[in-house]
Amino acid sequence: MYTLTFKIEGKPDVKCQVEAGTNILDAAVAEGVEIDAPCAGNGTCGKCRVRLISGAVEMPSNPHLPYIDYEEMWRLACQSKVIGDAVVWVPATASAFKEDIATADLSTPAELARYEKAMDDIFSSGLARGCTEKGCGVAIDIGTTTVTAALLDLDTGKVLSKASRGNGQIRFGADVINRIIQQMKPGGKERLQKAVREETLFPIIQALLKDSGKSETDISRIVIAGNTTMEHLFMGADGDSIRLEPYVPEFLELSGVTIKDAGMPGKPDAPVILAPNVGSYVGGDITAGVLDTMLWNSDEMTLFIDLGTNGELVFGNRDYMLCCACSAGPAFEGGDISCGMRATKGAIDSVHIDDDTLEPEYTLISGDKPLGLCGSGLIDIISELFRTGAVNAKGRFVRESKRIRYDEFGGTYIVAFEDESGSGKQIELTEGDLDNFIRAKGAIFSAIRTMLKSLDMTVDNIDRIIIAGGIGSGINMEKAISIGMLPKVPLEKYSYIGNSSLTGACAMLISDEATQKVFDIGRNMTYIELSTEPGYMDEFLAACFLPHTDATLFD
Repeated sequence: MYTLTFKIEGKPDVKCQVEAGTNILDAAVAEGVEIDAPCAGNGTCGKCRVRLISGAVEMPSNPHLPYIDYEEMWRLACQSKVIGDAVVWVPATASAFKEDIATADLSTPAELARYEKAMDDIFSSGLARGCTEKGCGVAIDIGTTTVTAALLDLDTGKVLSKASRGNGQIRFGADVINRIIQQMKPGGKERLQKAVREETLFPIIQALLKDSGKSETDISRIVIAGNTTMEHLFMGADGDSIRLEPYVPEFLELSGVTIKDAGMPGKPDAPVILAPNVGSYVGGDITAGVLDTMLWNSDEMTLFIDLGTNGELVFGNRDYMLCCACSAGPAFEGGDISCGMRATKGAIDSVHIDDDTLEPEYTLISGDKPLGLCGSGLIDIISELFRTGAVNAKGRFVRESKRIRYDEFGGTYIVAFEDESGSGKQIELTEGDLDNFIRAKGAIFSAIRTMLKSLDMTVDNIDRIIIAGGIGSGINMEKAISIGMLPKVPLEKYSYIGNSSLTGACAMLISDEATQKVFDIGRNMTYIELSTEPGYMDEFLAACFLPHTDATLFD
């Protein structure tokens, strides 16, 4: 046995005894040391960096860890094995996913204004406020990346407090497939359930209670909205049925769940209501979100897009609703991108590039120096590189500049040199990054086209487009259109509604009728599986260019 010591920036050291050959990331997970690993430890993202201070650690070469960084004693935790006593340093950025992610959680005046308007719209439709329970309740949006919640007075509907936190399951992978795979390993169900309940929801609820002056015994109703996988992992249900044919989840709806059953704080016999799922990849976050959009009560043909770790879409009006999910992957959250990151401190969220010099100007979510690019920053920089002619339709660099370098792997754009970045390492966008992002944006656009074609419609039939989700607030719609991610329609047709899942869950929390409406919405939505839809792959391949193989779609 060897002693492995984690020296965590800003936190107490953690020591543990491990056997020879123990993987450092596995040891960190076992000890509760938070190290972001979007690829679930497969060695394909390069984000789980730790620094070897002393001792013996074995790690094979990896393309995501340059030789110069290796010489400076950086290691990938997921690829490193302990072969003697060792001390590793864990930077604060490794756990930024837990508490520092920027999210729509009703914490700004703009978000609260959107929330109040949504509530007015929902309850002006004829749905009545009021629920069976008294006291206060908690509405929760369990996102793949972030979890947001609000404590409401059930009688008045007043928001008493709100809180958010990174989903503790992130260390098991950035996407739902990796988490389902982790769940199927021995003890996996318990680990994933503990990560979302005890490590994420419990601290959030304690923060809500502390801020509001309430106690656990005041909680008499909980509503949870999450995608199908998140709801399964929360309940400890088998998620493997979601990813394997015939893609039938263990449940679409659950009834009779109590706070005691769910292992949550509150009155033991009080109800826990899960927003209904529609299919394997369209879940309760979307059914709750559709309530917020009001498309179920409108004659206008509405396209609703929820952008986050996953991409879910709904199209329709009061007469019918068609929905699907596309495998956009984690690129919108900075995954699969060499210098990508989540929307935390140091993330570049908007970019402008000079036409002549290709010098960038950018803004940060917070902080003094950049650490990487989040989703909205990626959309901006790719749009700007394409606009200035630095990259062509295939995503290949075709201009010369001090910011562009070429090697045997292709071109690279330097967003920030070593002395300009907060980490002392250059921030760059490679042609490989461009490929990954183009596939992600292509998945969104091809899903839209496929849904419209299945109804014999075009983008001209869309009356309005509603964007929701974690990165939606920062998106420059015009730039997203320019790269072929969103359809070219008048910009006034676009609107952003914030965290529609949380808003819908809040309405369900304070209204039995709103709850029933969400269940009706779920039952009335038609789910299409894109992978089996004729013509989808042709649409996807055509969309994997900037902006598209059919440039007339964006003229």
